[in-house]
Amino acid sequence: MERSDIGSHPGEPVSVIIVNYNAGELLLQCLHSVFSSSVRVEVILCDNASADGSTERATAAFPKLQLIRNPANLGFARAANEGLERATGKYRLLLNPDCILQRDTLEKMTAVLEAHPEAGMAGCRILDPDGSEQRGCRRQLPDMGNSLAKALGRQSSRKTMDLHRAPLPEGPQPVEAISGAFMLTRAEALEQVGPLDEGYFLHCEDLDWCKRFHDSGWQILFVPGVAITHHQGTCSKATPVRVSWHKHQGMVRYYRKHLASRHNLLVRGGVIGAIYLRFLITLASRRS
Repeated sequence: MERSDIGSHPGEPVSVIIVNYNAGELLLQCLHSVFSSSVRVEVILCDNASADGSTERATAAFPKLQLIRNPANLGFARAANEGLERATGKYRLLLNPDCILQRDTLEKMTAVLEAHPEAGMAGCRILDPDGSEQRGCRRQLPDMGNSLAKALGRQSSRKTMDLHRAPLPEGPQPVEAISGAFMLTRAEALEQVGPLDEGYFLHCEDLDWCKRFHDSGWQILFVPGVAITHHQGTCSKATPVRVSWHKHQGMVRYYRKHLASRHNLLVRGGVIGAIYLRFLITLASRRS
């Protein structure tokens, strides 16, 4: 049953933007959790030409769902921007279609942003189905060291790189970046920072956005007291090579956009070459 008109906040809704690409049954579970929220929601589904019938089932099950149907897979950033442009809420959430919220997730997360006007974005603790914290829900932005380490498939020398293994903070904590699976943003900040960079097809657009939020003077918060479940990789498991290619392309774009200007031509070539070499090694390992 939909609950988009039920909640303790009768004012403007929280806008929830979901990009779908063949998410299957998990999309319906995700939507059920969103429409069961304790706050009003405006839910916008941006479908990238799914062929599994998930979008048709979703619109039949949730009549208040707003649908943007794309004729082809336009990539995550472009589809998400369509939803952000249509959204009307003071707070706007980018949510993966394989995430399951708790009834009070949005209520608690918007309360955090209300209490921290200096924050333009917030993310929660994201759990695997087994209850363990996923890597990436509190993380650092790439720099020269961890970019090269990642390109070479090695562990960064930065001791705080794997923040998901660190003890949980007692309350909301400023971080450099959060997971793209759950990004709650403030409309005021969005107007200043702008939409996602559509030059990224899939992967790294979330890191780019976090970098731009910081560059615009906004904090990003990790909220340990709120947790959701993420069935990671649902939309990408059918095309792993294509997804890996776009991921490495995203790494190159991020490096060129935010880091390359600090380095000479030789270093730039080495980093970019290492990223593409990593893709080839990944490809070879999948075929062996």
